[in-house]
Amino acid sequence: MNDQLKHLSERVTKGLMTRREFVGRAAALGVTAAVANAMLATAAKAEGPVKGGTIKIGASGGESTNTQDPALTASEVPLYNLRHWGETLVDVGADGSLEMRMAESVEGTADAKKWVFKIRKGVPFSNGKDMTPDDVLMTMQRHSNEDSQSGALGIMRGIENMAVDGDNFVVELSTGNADLPYLMADYHLMIQPGGGMDNPGAGIGTGPYTIEFDEPGVRHGFKRRDDYWDSENRGHAEFSEQLVLNDATARTAALQSGQVHMINRVDPKVAGLLDRAPNLTVKSVAGRGHYVFIMHVDTAPFDNNELRLALKYAINREEMVDKILRGYGSIGNDMPINGSYPLFDDTIPQREFSLEKAAEHYKKSGHDGSPIILRTADGAFPGAVDAAALFQQSAQAAGIPLEIKREPNDGYWSEVWNVQPFCASYWGGRPVQDQMYSTAYLSTADWNDTRFKVPEFDEMLLAARAEIDEAKRKDIYSKMGRMLRDEGGLILPMFNDFVGAIGNNVGGYYDDPNGPLMNNKAPIKCWLTDA
Repeated sequence: MNDQLKHLSERVTKGLMTRREFVGRAAALGVTAAVANAMLATAAKAEGPVKGGTIKIGASGGESTNTQDPALTASEVPLYNLRHWGETLVDVGADGSLEMRMAESVEGTADAKKWVFKIRKGVPFSNGKDMTPDDVLMTMQRHSNEDSQSGALGIMRGIENMAVDGDNFVVELSTGNADLPYLMADYHLMIQPGGGMDNPGAGIGTGPYTIEFDEPGVRHGFKRRDDYWDSENRGHAEFSEQLVLNDATARTAALQSGQVHMINRVDPKVAGLLDRAPNLTVKSVAGRGHYVFIMHVDTAPFDNNELRLALKYAINREEMVDKILRGYGSIGNDMPINGSYPLFDDTIPQREFSLEKAAEHYKKSGHDGSPIILRTADGAFPGAVDAAALFQQSAQAAGIPLEIKREPNDGYWSEVWNVQPFCASYWGGRPVQDQMYSTAYLSTADWNDTRFKVPEFDEMLLAARAEIDEAKRKDIYSKMGRMLRDEGGLILPMFNDFVGAIGNNVGGYYDDPNGPLMNNKAPIKCWLTDA
């Protein structure tokens, strides 16, 4: 039986049999699905990366306004681009562990106020120059600058001093933070020559590819570098191409026809049907991602917490998970933290759908009855337009005049999100609570997209960073979560699974709960078995 299963698993890695067929055959031989999948992982590893060919991804989340500047990356297509040519000091592995990249080691003091990153030697940028600790320092300085408009600005706030000491990049904090190394994995912090000060959008980094063509909103192409320092693990395809396919039907058709080898954001409505296709496999993994509706708490009428609570009670979370996610996710609780995070407090009461409470809070708000405009687009998240329509129906049943305005996909992330006071959006989550809160809810964060600016919340965030006792730290995070839930501008009806799909000729794929398609690294870490 073992020889038969080994033969079958090898057929899967060569693209001659689907994973589903293998699991079915294994079950017939009395082998559980868990054991069968473990055998496949072993077979894939033994098969090893295949070099060559052109790997193609069809991706949603691209616009004509996109740039290669890491500081401004706010959607998935630009993020896939960054992964091709850039790298950070560290990565977060699929198991939540810290992986060394441009840093080869990291050490902190007992009070977690000082962190020393030993910078890897002999790593060339794509312009031929070696990466140095000075490049690291200048990169971090740029993302700490108010003018950069960096999405990482919030997590850089707690840094008191940064310096180069020989081969080391040294960070000193005003208050201790045991999670500081994880913050350095933020995808905006791609190490660039001279910190990218002169030309941040040049796309020069230490990653496995160089940019061949760059047509924002249409396509992006990359060529493998011969001098890449980690070629055993990344950059297997000779070329990698990303097609911007914001329309869900177009993405699915491109994968089914073989035009692309992988797609992100599979619409949950078609995921089950798509997974039955003979030449591909749907990949779904639960994590920290969440689909949301965000209100600016400093802009009328959303500066009225009674109105915010009315809208929160008016959304039917179970219906959203059933009809929008089709079960590929779980209900949310108007705070960006779920059980995927360490130190999550599962005793925080779940907010329930209540037309009665929604109507009660709406009446207390004193709102004048004028239309409350919610902006959305297909590209906000899969099913966003339908989710907005469900929200509108339940809100109107509570007497709340919610009106939907559908926006074009192109320009949504630059002209609607973080600009308009009420819109649909999504977050991929972050590895630790400190990073999620620092990026989106700290008063001074550039990506504070609800304009939630509460000194008490900021103080608790700093206190949590410095707290060594886990029980006390968990208690602080619990208070922060409750505050956001009850006072914030976040309506979070659902945590989404990351649902993508790959062709059966794609090797090296594994589930990663940190983000879609292997935390946006599938194009650089996977290979084509028939290359």
